[in-house]
Amino acid sequence: MGHIVFWAIIRLALTITGLWILFYYLDYGTWWVLGIVSLYVIVIHPAIIQLDLFREKTKPIVNSTMCSSCRYFDETAVLCTKLDEHPTEDYLPCDGELWEPKNFEKDYE
Repeated sequence: MGHIVFWAIIRLALTITGLWILFYYLDYGTWWVLGIVSLYVIVIHPAIIQLDLFREKTKPIVNSTMCSSCRYFDETAVLCTKLDEHPTEDYLPCDGELWEPKNFEKDYE
Protein backbone atom coordinates (compact mmCIF):
# COMPACT_ATOMS: atom_id res chain seq x y z
CA MET A 1 0.00 0.00 0.00
CA GLY A 2 2.89 2.34 0.70
CA HIS A 3 4.14 2.13 -2.88
CA ILE A 4 0.78 3.43 -4.11
CA VAL A 5 1.04 6.51 -1.90
CA PHE A 6 4.73 6.99 -2.73
CA TRP A 7 4.19 6.98 -6.48
CA ALA A 8 1.11 9.18 -6.16
CA ILE A 9 3.22 11.77 -4.33
CA ILE A 10 5.96 11.54 -6.98
CA ARG A 11 3.40 11.97 -9.79
CA LEU A 12 1.82 14.88 -7.91
CA ALA A 13 5.17 16.63 -7.52
CA LEU A 14 5.97 16.21 -11.21
CA THR A 15 2.49 17.39 -12.22
CA ILE A 16 2.70 20.49 -10.03
CA THR A 17 6.13 21.28 -11.43
CA GLY A 18 4.86 20.92 -14.99
CA LEU A 19 1.81 23.04 -14.27
CA TRP A 20 3.95 25.69 -12.66
CA ILE A 21 6.08 25.91 -15.81
CA LEU A 22 2.99 26.00 -18.05
CA PHE A 23 1.45 28.80 -15.98
CA TYR A 24 3.54 31.38 -17.88
CA TYR A 25 2.67 30.00 -21.33
CA LEU A 26 -1.09 29.40 -21.07
CA ASP A 27 -4.16 31.54 -20.53
CA TYR A 28 -5.30 31.53 -16.89
CA GLY A 29 -8.63 29.76 -17.56
CA THR A 30 -7.00 27.16 -19.77
CA TRP A 31 -4.33 26.59 -17.14
CA TRP A 32 -6.92 25.81 -14.46
CA VAL A 33 -8.79 23.38 -16.67
CA LEU A 34 -5.55 21.69 -17.71
CA GLY A 35 -4.49 21.54 -14.05
CA ILE A 36 -7.67 19.86 -12.86
CA VAL A 37 -7.71 17.38 -15.75
CA SER A 38 -4.01 16.55 -15.41
CA LEU A 39 -4.34 15.99 -11.64
CA TYR A 40 -7.06 13.46 -12.27
CA VAL A 41 -5.42 11.77 -15.25
CA ILE A 42 -1.85 11.70 -13.91
CA VAL A 43 -2.33 11.36 -10.14
CA ILE A 44 -5.79 10.25 -9.00
CA HIS A 45 -6.85 7.74 -11.66
CA PRO A 46 -3.58 5.72 -11.63
CA ALA A 47 -3.71 5.60 -7.80
CA ILE A 48 -7.26 4.24 -7.94
CA ILE A 49 -6.24 1.60 -10.47
CA GLN A 50 -3.25 0.58 -8.35
CA LEU A 51 -5.46 0.36 -5.25
CA ASP A 52 -7.90 -1.93 -7.09
CA LEU A 53 -5.01 -4.13 -8.25
CA PHE A 54 -3.67 -4.26 -4.68
CA ARG A 55 -7.07 -5.33 -3.34
CA GLU A 56 -7.41 -8.04 -5.99
CA LYS A 57 -3.90 -9.31 -5.28
CA THR A 58 -4.47 -9.47 -1.52
CA LYS A 59 -8.06 -10.77 -1.60
CA PRO A 60 -7.01 -14.45 -1.10
CA ILE A 61 -4.93 -13.48 1.94
CA VAL A 62 -7.72 -11.42 3.50
CA ASN A 63 -10.41 -14.01 2.84
CA SER A 64 -8.75 -17.36 3.43
CA THR A 65 -5.83 -17.18 5.83
CA MET A 66 -5.77 -17.67 9.56
CA CYS A 67 -4.26 -14.21 9.97
CA SER A 68 -7.36 -12.49 8.64
CA SER A 69 -9.34 -13.58 11.71
CA CYS A 70 -6.64 -12.46 14.17
CA ARG A 71 -6.97 -9.28 16.21
CA TYR A 72 -3.49 -8.15 15.14
CA PHE A 73 -4.28 -8.30 11.42
CA ASP A 74 -4.66 -4.98 9.59
CA GLU A 75 -6.71 -5.57 6.43
CA THR A 76 -5.87 -2.23 4.83
CA ALA A 77 -2.15 -2.95 4.77
CA VAL A 78 -2.35 -6.79 4.92
CA LEU A 79 -0.05 -6.63 7.92
CA CYS A 80 0.42 -8.43 11.22
CA THR A 81 0.68 -5.46 13.57
CA LYS A 82 2.08 -7.57 16.41
CA LEU A 83 5.15 -8.71 14.44
CA ASP A 84 5.12 -5.99 11.76
CA GLU A 85 5.27 -8.55 8.94
CA HIS A 86 3.14 -9.17 5.87
CA PRO A 87 1.48 -12.61 5.77
CA THR A 88 1.02 -14.47 2.52
CA GLU A 89 -1.04 -17.50 1.60
CA ASP A 90 1.95 -19.74 2.33
CA TYR A 91 3.55 -17.81 5.22
CA LEU A 92 2.10 -16.92 8.62
CA PRO A 93 4.45 -14.60 10.54
CA CYS A 94 3.85 -16.22 13.93
CA ASP A 95 3.05 -19.74 12.64
CA GLY A 96 -0.29 -19.38 14.43
CA GLU A 97 1.26 -19.21 17.92
CA LEU A 98 0.26 -15.57 18.60
CA TRP A 99 -3.16 -15.85 16.99
CA GLU A 100 -6.03 -14.31 18.94
CA PRO A 101 -9.59 -13.95 17.66
CA LYS A 102 -10.71 -10.44 16.74
CA ASN A 103 -13.49 -10.40 19.31
CA PHE A 104 -11.39 -11.87 22.13
CA GLU A 105 -11.91 -8.94 24.54
CA LYS A 106 -15.63 -8.65 23.76
CA ASP A 107 -16.27 -12.25 24.85
CA TYR A 108 -15.18 -11.55 28.44
CA GLU A 109 -16.99 -8.24 28.99
